Amino acid sequence: MLLILLEALGAGLILVAIVWWTMFSGRSEAEHEKASEAAKREDSNN
Repeated sequence: MLLILLEALGAGLILVAIVWWTMFSGRSEAEHEKASEAAKREDSNN
């Protein structure tokens, strides 16, 4: 039983690590600002 709980905890930690990695290792702040400015301009054109 303890082994199953440890395995589930390990899988959960791996899942959290993958989500964390994908959220914060993406584009740099400068690229993010350019994209958001372009999106704002596109929204104002419609």
